[in-house]
Amino acid sequence: MPYKERPTQKLYYSIGEVAGMFDVKTSLIRFWEKEFDIIKPKKNAKGNRMFTNKDIENFKVIFHLVKERGFTLEGAKMKLKGNPDDVSKTTEAIEKLEKIKAYLLELKKAL
Repeated sequence: MPYKERPTQKLYYSIGEVAGMFDVKTSLIRFWEKEFDIIKPKKNAKGNRMFTNKDIENFKVIFHLVKERGFTLEGAKMKLKGNPDDVSKTTEAIEKLEKIKAYLLELKKAL
């Protein structure tokens, strides 16, 4: 049976990488970490924050609520306390729809 290569996926991301994903400053990432209990990065021996994929997903939800929908921090906290899975599913649906929109726009250009 031949060896099949799997695409590599990082287990941990630095604070700079996370800030780059969302195009925000690292200070905002640290601030949200303190404000929202769902973000719990690991820290290495030096004390550097190492964010997991779950943390990234939580940042996506928080970013969507605060930056895209205009929630206050308190409003976002209340929304996440209500039903975080519902908010996460909504965020995933929006991401999928944005990908479909981008694909359709590329298709339109090709015509």
